[in-house]
Amino acid sequence: MEQTDFNEWLSQASAEAEAVLETYLPDPASEPKTARLAESMRYACLSGGKRLRPVFLLETCRYFGGDAKAAGPFAAAIEMIHSFSLVHDDLPSMDNDTLRRGRPTTWAVYGDGFATVSGDTLSLYAFETAAKAAALGVPVKRVLRAIAELAAEAGLSGMCGGQALDMILTGRKPSEEDLRFLYRAKTGALLRASMAIGAILAGASEEEVETVNDIADHVGMAFQILDDYLDAYGDEAVIGKPVGSDEKNGKTTFATLYGRGAGRLVEEETEEALSLLSKLEEKRGEAAHLSALIRQLAGRDH
Repeated sequence: MEQTDFNEWLSQASAEAEAVLETYLPDPASEPKTARLAESMRYACLSGGKRLRPVFLLETCRYFGGDAKAAGPFAAAIEMIHSFSLVHDDLPSMDNDTLRRGRPTTWAVYGDGFATVSGDTLSLYAFETAAKAAALGVPVKRVLRAIAELAAEAGLSGMCGGQALDMILTGRKPSEEDLRFLYRAKTGALLRASMAIGAILAGASEEEVETVNDIADHVGMAFQILDDYLDAYGDEAVIGKPVGSDEKNGKTTFATLYGRGAGRLVEEETEEALSLLSKLEEKRGEAAHLSALIRQLAGRDH
């Protein structure tokens, strides 16, 4: 796919995901007593992110022949879960960041206590939203399985477990094996959920869902290793938050272990993901958008 064509597609796909998310977020005017909470939830979510997870979810759903509109509630839900994790990540008791995506973090605007409740509410509101897919024609069995997938990848054995392990390892010197385990939970989990849910909602086979999970594992690893690299060597004006926060917080990362050589690991993980995708394409046909999206992630600068 030509870069110009991909850029146009990604712009449209991101705008679609943004519109879906905004549609399903609560309206402060509809709940006067909790208007400020709804407002903070919208602030946390509608912050100009790349929307990679809902884009992956919707595109995977389309690739397997599913209805992207009916998958909309899950696309919104996955971004709510991601946003709640960022809200909590930025808190003074966690990374203590006051800037994200070029603007004040949620706690910097609403206070750390209120931001904590905002993140909590987003984590629950995500499942209330996801369940709405059943009313849009998705078979209930698929909706229940997709909800279970989202809960598992967001919870104890997934993203939240990864966040906890991240805190446990802070100040220590974990091995590469430890870091890979951490990244599969902390970052890879929601990418796995995004692609797996898209496939599940579309009615993909068990084997196809497993392949999609493996692809997402490698994509998530490449994504997080590149995050490490950008935190150490990125341009603050481009990435929209302070660089060097991992070092400041005593975290060992792939940039700590390999320096600029971490970029090579990003390339290796990306090629593994593309190799698995090519095997899927032998049965299902070309996945031009997914392939281009995976390649784009490996070359991003923020």
